[in-house]
Amino acid sequence: MQEDVRGARILTIVLNPAVDYSSRTEVVRPTRKVRVSHTRRDPGGGGINVARVVGRLGGNAETLLMAGGEIGALLERLVREEGIACQTLQISGQTRIGFTVYEESTGLEYRFVPEGPVVDEAEMAACLEAIENHEAAYVVASGSLPAGVPDDTYALMAERAARRGARFVLDTSGAALRATLEKARVFMVKPSREELEQYVGEKLDEEGLKHAALEIVERGAAEFVAVTMGADGGLLVSDKGVLRAPAVHVRVRSAVGAGDSFVAGMVTALARGDAVEAAFRLGIAAGAAAVMTPGTELCRRDDVFELLGKVAMQDALSAIP
Repeated sequence: MQEDVRGARILTIVLNPAVDYSSRTEVVRPTRKVRVSHTRRDPGGGGINVARVVGRLGGNAETLLMAGGEIGALLERLVREEGIACQTLQISGQTRIGFTVYEESTGLEYRFVPEGPVVDEAEMAACLEAIENHEAAYVVASGSLPAGVPDDTYALMAERAARRGARFVLDTSGAALRATLEKARVFMVKPSREELEQYVGEKLDEEGLKHAALEIVERGAAEFVAVTMGADGGLLVSDKGVLRAPAVHVRVRSAVGAGDSFVAGMVTALARGDAVEAAFRLGIAAGAAAVMTPGTELCRRDDVFELLGKVAMQDALSAIP
């Protein structure tokens, strides 16, 4: 791992961002006021989280976000305070606010995720144009689609990125995942176990996950499929085989941003020219480090590189040419 090299440019796309608040309380009760403490406020949305972690790992990330209203202005300020290069596309709707509460008495985490604003055709067209004109070598689309845009929006983005030779990385679910894999070819897609099960329409054991991922690769929808399996680790599938990494066992404080941290770790390493095995190891380490921190804090750099040496690999894939 070349920690002192920033690597190729990475653009993260954030279509449905949020300002995320996280807090702690002893017990969550109905009706009565619930007093919270340790409140923190972070810029949220999958692509923002990816850019935050890329920056912490020494990578070269910029985020392209769609934001509007007073909350949108606050979001942009929080992104810039994180030291992330940011290009904001203004929309007419109001950016959403998310809220996470950690219940200390049970260790349970409650996550409240509102719907975002409606994005119209002209606003989306400006986003697609910005992607096509950007010089990033990697384009990462992470998170849900906003209301008002078609399910194949990420497929259109993948096509725009491919026109100029960029590698498109996708982390989404549901109809947006299905439409993209049906209509476009992506460099890498990262479903969780649950998202891949939803995609195929049935519960899957580990062998089933491998076969489902391999089917996506074999029909040309993705070059790599990275499946995150929580406490069971992760799989990386390509036409060269399957790479499996058992989970690194750590104290779990919050699952927020673990998948985004995984994506950030992998793309940071790939952008530096590292082999796919090294990228997968960094992704696993970053995802594990993220669950060690409370609320929306995401992973800490020192934790990631401390855990990196504990990531074991099973089987192997060739390096990315």
